[in-house]
Amino acid sequence: MSDLDIAEVSQRAGLPASTLRYYEEKGLIASTGRRGLRRQFAPGVLDRLAMIALGRAAGFSLDEIARMFAPDGRPDIDRRVLSEKADELDRKIAELGVLRDSLRHAAACPAPRHAECPTFRRILRAALPGRGGDRRRWDLDA
Repeated sequence: MSDLDIAEVSQRAGLPASTLRYYEEKGLIASTGRRGLRRQFAPGVLDRLAMIALGRAAGFSLDEIARMFAPDGRPDIDRRVLSEKADELDRKIAELGVLRDSLRHAAACPAPRHAECPTFRRILRAALPGRGGDRRRWDLDA
């Protein structure tokens, strides 16, 4: 397969050309040259862009993602880093589940006003760490 110009890569990857240029500037992708004024990329850039998208969705920074590639451009991912990120996501998922349950309680609470609901008051106290709260304590069963 022949090289793809930046417009083709942009269309296939669903990314604006400005993002592709930025990724190239950061060293995440590399063009193979130019045809006229348009950058050209090897077809493998699409797999690399998919890996970048996956890393971004998982919460990795672009610098962290850049370190996931060996000097030859092949993926070289530290499994420990992946495991740590998975643990971080588990914590975030648990936190979001508690937050969701808190919102559902607030939406369905039978108290005439939220300020009169003891559970809602506990949620408010837990929401601001500076007020002695702990976001993990949004748990309605706590």
